Amino acid sequence: MGKVKLGLRENWKQFSLLVIINAFVGGMVGLERSILPQIAEKEFALAAKTAILSFIIVFGVVKAFSNYFAGSLANRFGRKNLLVFGWIMAIPIPFLLMFAPNWNWVIVANVFLGINQGLAWSSTVVMKIDLVGEKQRGLAMGINESAGYLAVALFAFLSGYIANQYGLRPYPFYLGIVLVFLGLLGSYFFIHDTRQHVIQEEQTSRIPRLKDIFLETTWKNRNLGSVTQAGLINNLNDGMVWGIFPILLASKEFELQEIGIITAIYPAVWGLGQLLTGKMSDKFCKKDMLFVGMLLQGIALILLIWAETMGQYMGISALLGWGTAMVYPTFLATLAENTHPLDRAKSMGIFRLWRDLGYAIGALMTGIIADYFGIITAIVFIGLLTSFSAIIIKIRMRCGEGESVKIWDWLIGKEVQSTCTNSHSMVQPLERLSY
Repeated sequence: MGKVKLGLRENWKQFSLLVIINAFVGGMVGLERSILPQIAEKEFALAAKTAILSFIIVFGVVKAFSNYFAGSLANRFGRKNLLVFGWIMAIPIPFLLMFAPNWNWVIVANVFLGINQGLAWSSTVVMKIDLVGEKQRGLAMGINESAGYLAVALFAFLSGYIANQYGLRPYPFYLGIVLVFLGLLGSYFFIHDTRQHVIQEEQTSRIPRLKDIFLETTWKNRNLGSVTQAGLINNLNDGMVWGIFPILLASKEFELQEIGIITAIYPAVWGLGQLLTGKMSDKFCKKDMLFVGMLLQGIALILLIWAETMGQYMGISALLGWGTAMVYPTFLATLAENTHPLDRAKSMGIFRLWRDLGYAIGALMTGIIADYFGIITAIVFIGLLTSFSAIIIKIRMRCGEGESVKIWDWLIGKEVQSTCTNSHSMVQPLERLSY
């Protein structure tokens, strides 16, 4: 194999294919997004919110640990092999959901979904970062996450629409069979591994190796730790929205199709917004992006307690989606920027371990609070917790990007660069940030 080149333009064909594959990965989650809580209540007569949200708890735990092992396995067995195996794990999902005679089958389906999402999504993320190099990571992650979450929105809407027209099962899950078929064949026949791109970047990288990848990614490094806690809280509130939002809307007597529209707006804005916010994270201080994004999420969640009309819920869903769009590509771009190429996959896996444990923690916490104190109390609590995460970012994180612009300076027309003098050298900033 000849010398590889790093960059989005230089690798646009493989990058585009990975974007399409990641859309298929996101579509698998979208299938459940608007209708599974309704199946729990109407077909299996589950009343307790904790029991209904059990599928999210299982999904979150399995996906979290799949992410963790994906980091190590990607370096050992190759990114492509991990991607293909992730799709093999998706094969049983639509059939388990279509023919489930009891709720335990749904739980098992979400075990497979967690493995699929953990391995396949992680692989596409790391491979795109490998391809583009250091200059366009925010844009690359924006495109990647945009494709994934637009697919979540699209298939949340489609499954809700089909369920409204033809019933909750089995027709909505026929879409899943198509997604698995396209995802598996596309990954096996058209995707190439990116090991050579890692080797190429390693030769020029000046970022120091992490001494203890787990501890530094989890909390010890100020930038990495700030991103990790915010990722956990972000998915904690997403787990609440996933499970509680359809139930809240149903209690307001919205129809399934209306619920599908409202629940689809959130990931749609999240997905579309990342096309802009990913590029923004290459320009602006990532600390500012994360602080504003998490704060907007907290505000949107608290506003839910006053919403009554469909228009109000649609507006809040859009605000929540924009807040999430600001942070999601920025999480991954910050991680890539602060890690050596040889540490990146493992650090990314550790971050995604904690981030996706947020699904389980959020669903469990929300279910317990909702059962004992009501849905509104659960929503307010999660909203306040999300706002607190924004405060942690404001206090603890630093702008480590050499040529980034602080959002506040840009808003008043004052272009001020951050304190680092060289965007390609993160050695000194990283040494200052670790303690």
